[in-house]
Amino acid sequence: MKIKGKLKLISVIILAILCQACGEDKPFKPTESQNPWPDDYSQFISLNDRAKWGTYNVHDPSIKKFGDTYYSFSTDHVFFGRMEDVLRDADCTPGYIDIRKSKDLVHWDFVGWAFDSIPFEALNYVDSINNYGEFGRTSKNLWAPYVLEMNGVYRMYYCLSTFGKKNSFIGLAEAEKLEGPWIPKGCVVKTDTTSVMNAIDPTVMQDMSTGKYWMIYGSFFGGIFAVELDEETGLTAKAGDQGHLVAHRKNWQRDNMEAPDILYNKENGKYYLFVSYGPLVTNYNVRVSVSDHPQGPYKDYFGNDVAKEINSYPILTAPYRFDNHSGWAGMAHCSVFDDGEGNYYLASQGRLQPENMKLNLCVRQMFFNRDGWPFVSPERYAGDQTEPLSPEKMRGEWEIVIIEDREAQHELVDGQVVSTKLQDTEVNISKHVHITERDIINFDDSSDFFDLSVNGKKYKNLKVFVGHDWENSKKTLLFSGLDVDGHSVWGKKIN
Repeated sequence: MKIKGKLKLISVIILAILCQACGEDKPFKPTESQNPWPDDYSQFISLNDRAKWGTYNVHDPSIKKFGDTYYSFSTDHVFFGRMEDVLRDADCTPGYIDIRKSKDLVHWDFVGWAFDSIPFEALNYVDSINNYGEFGRTSKNLWAPYVLEMNGVYRMYYCLSTFGKKNSFIGLAEAEKLEGPWIPKGCVVKTDTTSVMNAIDPTVMQDMSTGKYWMIYGSFFGGIFAVELDEETGLTAKAGDQGHLVAHRKNWQRDNMEAPDILYNKENGKYYLFVSYGPLVTNYNVRVSVSDHPQGPYKDYFGNDVAKEINSYPILTAPYRFDNHSGWAGMAHCSVFDDGEGNYYLASQGRLQPENMKLNLCVRQMFFNRDGWPFVSPERYAGDQTEPLSPEKMRGEWEIVIIEDREAQHELVDGQVVSTKLQDTEVNISKHVHITERDIINFDDSSDFFDLSVNGKKYKNLKVFVGHDWENSKKTLLFSGLDVDGHSVWGKKIN
């Protein structure tokens, strides 16, 4: 081959290599990807449609992986906007504590209910101290279950309560199989109007340094408490013990805090306490704090002791709205868990705006930043696989939402929400920004963490990853992190 021909061939090869490299630098383009299910399940509210309730009617979920299967246990719920439609011509009687299972955290099967009836000891206690309706209305369903394997058996902690009062009961049930039958085993903690705390919303965590088990519980009245459990019985280590305070909040007589759950991070040996603030139908939101032990003491984002009367940070989820969707409210009462392979998740109810009466299961990926604080994905998990990323791939148009604790504007009467609809001032609404490579600072190829400077604002410690755009039925790029004020920063690439 002549020299000129060789040079031409080399030039073609170099050009091909350069073009390939340029291809890798092209911006990531969102691609069509069908949503696994519709958000509005009005057509499936009948009890006879329960086989289609995979992610529907999920209230206060508690999720954990057992073997290769995820199980969700949750508060009894059906879409109560038209209860007569739910029960009309029903081919069964609904039970208590919903059970669902999944292999992939995306597709869920509705299994059924843990109990055929409310355990007698719980119902007898709450009804009797309510004097059968004179001093309060006993709830007609069981709330906020938590299930774990403990001492070789499956144990479920559940609660029965009274609307707006501390007449409450946390009970224990056991089973050989997760799908039952579940056998009641007695009372763990009970409270009445004279109690400091409220016996609902249990979660259980073992202290890895001592081997002791602790139940963390409480809601609205008096704060969140921790009580030691006996490993053999699953009941309190000391009979009648109600435990000690671990978390409070500012204006706690008026503003509620509830729904604790705890995650242990094996990588850093820390325990993270997740709690919910606000009315569950509207501006419900999730906060988190950290400790060296499950029983506390816990510190927030700014080093404050959360047992004091403060509003803690950071805030991870709250009502929000991206374009092309009605938005989500009630984004709290979360379950936090891992898959055993180093991946973490946060699941919660999500109430479809504007009525906020349809509840969807919302599972989100959860990550930890370089300072050890958790943050969650802007979008629900749909199993999208990640790929190598770069600042060049992030170039384009994005929607960004700052998740703040917006002041509630809805009307309250005796502590109850009169209107379930949120004003725009109560919802975190996205804004469009254009991001270039120059806006991406200190990009880390090994972790996909970066800093962002856009429109005069600077954000540090953000993470970019591939995820699902539910509002537009696409696969896209997402980013998330926390700002200096303890607010979540959510981004979604739309072009």
